[in-house]
Amino acid sequence: MVRPTSVFACSACGAQTPKWQGQCPQCAAWNSLEKRAAGAASAPAGRAPAAGPRSLTGTSGADAERLMTGQDELDRVLGGGLLAGSVALLGGDPGIGKSTLLLQVAAHVAQSRPVLYASGEESVAQVGLRAHRLGLIAENLTLVNESDLEQVLALAVERKVALLVVDSIQTVQLGETAALAGAVTQLRECTARLVRFAKSSGTAVVIIGHVTKEGAIAGPRLLEHLVDTVLYFESEAGSRYRLVRATKNRFGAAHELGFFAMSDTGLKEVRNPAAIFLARSPEPSAGSIVTVMRDGGRPLLIELQGLVDRMRFGAPRCVAQGLDANRVAMLLAVLSRHAGVSLQEHDVFANVVGGIRIEETAWDLPLVLALASSLNDRPLPRSLIAFGELGLTGELRPVAYGEERLREAQKQGFKLALVARDNAPRKALPGLEVRVAGRIGEALAAAFSAPPDLAAVNPPERTRGRS
Repeated sequence: MVRPTSVFACSACGAQTPKWQGQCPQCAAWNSLEKRAAGAASAPAGRAPAAGPRSLTGTSGADAERLMTGQDELDRVLGGGLLAGSVALLGGDPGIGKSTLLLQVAAHVAQSRPVLYASGEESVAQVGLRAHRLGLIAENLTLVNESDLEQVLALAVERKVALLVVDSIQTVQLGETAALAGAVTQLRECTARLVRFAKSSGTAVVIIGHVTKEGAIAGPRLLEHLVDTVLYFESEAGSRYRLVRATKNRFGAAHELGFFAMSDTGLKEVRNPAAIFLARSPEPSAGSIVTVMRDGGRPLLIELQGLVDRMRFGAPRCVAQGLDANRVAMLLAVLSRHAGVSLQEHDVFANVVGGIRIEETAWDLPLVLALASSLNDRPLPRSLIAFGELGLTGELRPVAYGEERLREAQKQGFKLALVARDNAPRKALPGLEVRVAGRIGEALAAAFSAPPDLAAVNPPERTRGRS
């Protein structure tokens, strides 16, 4: 019998089979079998070469060198800058500004250290044209258009670079891997090779990754497990503002947020994010309220909007942008049962201004207040801030970092806060009146019994539309 010259290996588990099948017989993954030469390695790439054994007391985190990116917002998301020997993966929609941001970072680092920017999607002339448009000049920044990863790494070793940017991981490939660029096997092997290079050489590596239509980074989930930091570029359609979110960070806080604005000269950091989310109407409007969200390591003031409209036909609708629609439906039931405010014959719409998505539960109370305000067509005080979680029994529960949220509201010029009893500050905050409530009914009464002069107070000047 003639020995087969090729086999089909599963990109998910590494199992081999002599003929192609739609489903892997070992792990049951669909469309994961890829053709390989017989005898080729099918297991995932090995670990990075380990350093010699050292005692824990002989190691010090203070010895780790960090490269400043020139963007304070990005440095904060990364945990203080790019750590030498680390690998970061940046994903985002096409055209959102990934290449622009990393070209700015590369040019800044190249002011003092050699940097290699490897692009498999654009020629050197095209990257240079963008750098010229952004006004970036750096003698130590080397541009190369190369899809062979071994050639890229060889050039990085030759130049002794401190930072390597790969744009993008879907365009590079290894010659010993029998698969096309962008295939699952190539993505896995190339990423593992970059990780080994970074750990052994001490070079900081930043990889750009394409995303799927669902917004996740394309390729196997193993990519996110291999790298040290995973960043996502987010933006609302038509907005010039960009958000960089750290979903994984081995050297800093996860879920940290950085804010940027796209301009003619590239991405500029937004030092006062409240300017994005608090550009409110000059006149009081029913259904609008400001809350304090904590995402990452700092509190953010954002505006929530609620709209209640009598149902015209069919079943009532519940639409939420930036919030969990199932939780909104739960809050409507709590509002009906424990506050006597029934919205079963109304369409309900909830929106977070600025395109951000809130994952915590501190928005329960402000959203309920906004919906009650819209139903009664009665504006809430413009200087009111509220946050708190609602339970199914109608009780108002405290949220984490309550005092920090109140101090941020005080700093932004708000005069009145409505929170749960356990979130009351230990000491009075000058200029900020804090009202507490234990149940949803008490909270509604406290919000709509505010002095009339508060309703006419305009938001502080420093929060209006300026970055």
